[in-house]
Amino acid sequence: MISERNQIIKILNKAENGRRILPEEAVVLFHFDDLLLLGRVANTIARGKNGKVVSYIVDRNINYTNICIGNCHFCAFSRKPDAPDAYLLTYEQIEQKVTELVNQGGTQVLFQGGLHPTLPLSWYTELIAQMKKKFPKVVWHAFSPPEILHLSRVSGLSVREVIKKLKEAGWESMPGGGAEILSETIRVKMGKTKITTQEWLDIMELCHQEEIGTTATMMFGHIESIADRVEHLHHIRSLQDRTGGFRAFIPWIFQPGNNPLGKKISYKASAFEYLKTLAISRIFLDNIRNIQGSWVTIGKKIGQLSLFFGANDLGSTMLEENVVAAAGCINQIDEKEMIYLIQEAGFIPQKRDTFYSYQKDTNVN
Repeated sequence: MISERNQIIKILNKAENGRRILPEEAVVLFHFDDLLLLGRVANTIARGKNGKVVSYIVDRNINYTNICIGNCHFCAFSRKPDAPDAYLLTYEQIEQKVTELVNQGGTQVLFQGGLHPTLPLSWYTELIAQMKKKFPKVVWHAFSPPEILHLSRVSGLSVREVIKKLKEAGWESMPGGGAEILSETIRVKMGKTKITTQEWLDIMELCHQEEIGTTATMMFGHIESIADRVEHLHHIRSLQDRTGGFRAFIPWIFQPGNNPLGKKISYKASAFEYLKTLAISRIFLDNIRNIQGSWVTIGKKIGQLSLFFGANDLGSTMLEENVVAAAGCINQIDEKEMIYLIQEAGFIPQKRDTFYSYQKDTNVN
């Protein structure tokens, strides 16, 4: 027991002193249950990168369609085209949602949807061009690698050509959706067959090459192993070494409600497991500045606690959210409460934009 703890201390000291830990060392940390020690080191690293500032953004999730041919076993949101509750938003409906966002001081639209079988690429490019003309200061943090790959197949264009056409229309940033767990064996078991691990990584790399910055995510707490989580983190870190294109990393817990995968597992990942995974992510991903706490899937108070376990960002006030809510997980927050949670934890709240640049109009009153 003493020798095991000494090994842990050696690994943590290595990370705290700015030296990179190895994947096998990350596995060792995952088997270590002193959460407070892991949190202390992760917090030290986070504060070294960002000080006492904790950032957030005012945005809106617009899920433009729930029609999807993906058949992912973990998804409670998607519908077949002929389902009675299948939908596709019109340009007018999307514009109304963006207007509401702007009226509340929002600066970002997180825009994602299902893999619609018939929508042409022009539907997306014309929409973005039209919205950027009407709302030039709103950033479209949009799509995901599966959506980009799907548009390539629908249009007959290469992935790079799709990226360029969307960028020409005004697309500026991409979230890390579709990653789930970047381990091919697990992805197949999860029904994630529309995009492989390598395809996800390749599309992210192409976006970075075309100066479309992105975030990265990890959905954990289902059928994956600790080794799978570390493989995922290692893929993210290795790609960041090559491109530097990831602005942030967001780990979040799988929601088992209303989906086939949830019926196969008998537990939901605990707050302990979330905070441990968050802390190890911060320790391992030495080349990514921002780690986001996921209050949406774990709740506000654990989201607040995440600020002591490696997170330096609490994400979005999220005027609207549909995908996680479809799995039965509903949490909401406004800017005033976001600021309160950050201040109550002893940090400095700072409103940011999509690119993690600080904004001057943070309302701390």
